[in-house]
Amino acid sequence: MIVNLSSTNSLVGNWLSEIRSMEVQTDRMRFRRNMERLGEVAAYEISKTLEYEEKEVQTPLGIASCRVLKDQPVLATILRAGLALHQGLLHYFDKADHAFISAYRKHKHDGTFDISLEYVSSPSIDGQVVILSDPMLATGASLVKTIEHLQSLGKPKHIHLVVAIACTVGIEYVQRHADSNLSIWAGDIDDELTAKGYIVPGLGDAGDLAFGNKLQQ
Repeated sequence: MIVNLSSTNSLVGNWLSEIRSMEVQTDRMRFRRNMERLGEVAAYEISKTLEYEEKEVQTPLGIASCRVLKDQPVLATILRAGLALHQGLLHYFDKADHAFISAYRKHKHDGTFDISLEYVSSPSIDGQVVILSDPMLATGASLVKTIEHLQSLGKPKHIHLVVAIACTVGIEYVQRHADSNLSIWAGDIDDELTAKGYIVPGLGDAGDLAFGNKLQQ
């Protein structure tokens, strides 16, 4: 399942216009907050797909029967760019366990790159719903490698992939190489990918915009 959160009119369009805008995105705090908002909307939409159970709650005047989440998902994100989006998901799934993965492009002199995955901290995900967040789904290579590593730790019940901007090429790559039991929730979907693997029009480097430019090595 692929869901484009911009396919219908909503405030998501406002937040994405600011996230993409070269003028507005220079305000790091606003950029991070808009990423959090996207995470919050995605969390609400994903919550509709999860399992619930009945619970009786004592009110001052009687007993109320409420439908509550049966099990908490595991929230996973790719450091460092995914942290703001992850925080938005955490605002809604505030009792969830967390997984953190360091995955990044390791560029070569010829312009190509490998995906380097150097750090993983994760609870048990066997039989769990996992919500994995990363701002950009470009080539899809880093996300597929992350998913494969997570699945080596246990077999999740379902994986929800949450991104701010996705590229059609990356979506197709993930669908070909990742587990079929996966849903993609994108703030918006762009069609163009450059030869160096950057989404057009995209938004730039989400990690740098949220947390400052990193030292080039």
